[in-house]
Amino acid sequence: MLEIETFDQRRGGNVVYKALAHPLAAEAVARLYERLAGQAPIALFDPDGIAPALLALYPDAPPLAGIFVQDVREIGATRAGLRCRSLSELRGSGARAVLIAAFDTARMESRIADAAPPGAAVISLDAVRLPEAMLGNRRRYLDPLNFATNYAFFRDQDGLSTRLVTANYWAGYGARDVRLWLRLFGAGGEALANWEENLPEGPGGIAIDSRAIRTRFDLPEFTGQLFLHAIGATGHDVVKYALDTFSTNGASHPTLSCTHDANAWPAARYAGLPAPRADEKVLLWVQNSHAAPIPSGGITFDRMGAEAPVPLPGTVPPYATVAVDVAKLLPGVRWPAQIEVRAGRHVVRPRYEVVRNGRPHIAHVNVERADLRPDPGLHALSNLLGRGHLLPFPVLPRRHFRSIVQPTPMAETQATLPLRLDLFDNAGTRIAEHFLGCLPRHHDIALDLDAVLSDGALAETGGHAELVYDFRDGGEADGWMHALMRYEHRSSGHAAETSFGSHMFNTLMTYKDEPQSYTGPPPGLSTRLFLKLGEGGRRSFTVLIYPASASWHPHSETALLLHDSAGKVIAEEKIAIACSGSAMIFPDEIFPASAIAATGPAGYVLIRDATCRLFGYHGLMMGEGIFSLDHMFGF
Repeated sequence: MLEIETFDQRRGGNVVYKALAHPLAAEAVARLYERLAGQAPIALFDPDGIAPALLALYPDAPPLAGIFVQDVREIGATRAGLRCRSLSELRGSGARAVLIAAFDTARMESRIADAAPPGAAVISLDAVRLPEAMLGNRRRYLDPLNFATNYAFFRDQDGLSTRLVTANYWAGYGARDVRLWLRLFGAGGEALANWEENLPEGPGGIAIDSRAIRTRFDLPEFTGQLFLHAIGATGHDVVKYALDTFSTNGASHPTLSCTHDANAWPAARYAGLPAPRADEKVLLWVQNSHAAPIPSGGITFDRMGAEAPVPLPGTVPPYATVAVDVAKLLPGVRWPAQIEVRAGRHVVRPRYEVVRNGRPHIAHVNVERADLRPDPGLHALSNLLGRGHLLPFPVLPRRHFRSIVQPTPMAETQATLPLRLDLFDNAGTRIAEHFLGCLPRHHDIALDLDAVLSDGALAETGGHAELVYDFRDGGEADGWMHALMRYEHRSSGHAAETSFGSHMFNTLMTYKDEPQSYTGPPPGLSTRLFLKLGEGGRRSFTVLIYPASASWHPHSETALLLHDSAGKVIAEEKIAIACSGSAMIFPDEIFPASAIAATGPAGYVLIRDATCRLFGYHGLMMGEGIFSLDHMFGF
């Protein structure tokens, strides 16, 4: 397990991690270590507790004379396996150089120089700062907005290509002159290309296509990862995106998949990885997020709840991409069993690929939280918060699609999942419910909604379902309810899947940080969702759901704003969705073909509602039964 702090639900993302783990910082640390190698031993002064992360991410430091601290309460504590010593001992430490594990240290350096051994050089982590031109806030290096970064699975190989789409949503918060700095890593972790993309001044669309990148840089086929850094960001310190994978010339079967942003911070564990069916192969794409190799056994796989983890053999080089066939590590574990990935904070949220009959589809696992405990308060909220936590997901038109739901434990302490399924038509009428029971952590239940719905129900227009807590048979809840939703086209056999967690939706009362919003404190009673448009014969669609924990407005007041590539609104349409209802929308049925054609290569639809929070899923369709589906992102 890497001794790093990444993301905390109370404090958010750890900017120190992002500052140290940036690929350019990794190169600078290598140069710094080489510079210090001839001056060992090194005294490491650690005023801010950064030393453990520095040494975890970059373990090949020159020999150390010790870690020194200023706070007397920290003397004798252990950091990175070393006992912390008093800064007053620094002069007699025998160090030939002092490395201050901190940034913005101009004032500090002169004071430390006075306390250092005679003739010792004093240097700080300012030596590994990013270039000034990449900083929006040059006065405070550890400003989170200096590190609006993320990774994307990126591939152009074996007849499969990828296309990343997003918008300059930072412009909506006043940002100007925003640009992306990008680095493409190959399968072995080698840097294949570095470049920058200037973003539109307004909230324009962005599209990065693997085919265009191969042509631009004259690259061979590749499967790797794309690092993105938004320079000049305001309002959000994460690069959000949707990523399509699609078949091109040379593919054995036509296919589509859609996933979204990678969550930016590595986690200790991930869950929601499905075990393969007998006729499937499930590959987990392990993509090292750091400049240090993942050691053999640094990542393990376990059948959920079995507590018998199996190590991944062999090292994974820095920034490398490795496809792991989970059946080879866990033979005999079959769908609908689930697999837990104990990733040791080495990777951001991984993608997995399910291959059946030669046709792949890609989805992602989710972060399994270590900080949650059962919350008894969730048992007694119905009088104020109605049905409380809801996990809404589409039921696609049943004439053509099967819809399957599988609850997934997503916290290390989650022993039970007491759940019920409520099903609604588009008008918001509850047409069925099904009690799943008080499921154990190791359950292997995947419910096909055909078993719950009557013949003909939701056959043409579809609807949606909501998982809710139901304590009739006991059990505990922690508010981190998750599920995997799998969809299969009945005639083509093509499949797509997505996963997400619950929230409280559209209620006047609040509980802790629910209902959430994309910006500001709860209640989160507004909607701002990004919907990409189709490209290359692929047709865009969305399923918008209006979930309500308690009663709210009878209908939404939803605007669909068609933007061109520069961010200009060129058309607008209004729709109304019933409370507890849903709508399946195709932009090419809402807007004239001429308006869509005028959007350019990176046009999109912004879904806006100031009266309620909608939850959305989006995807693409092409040909006969080829489709993708994932949940949407907002900003």
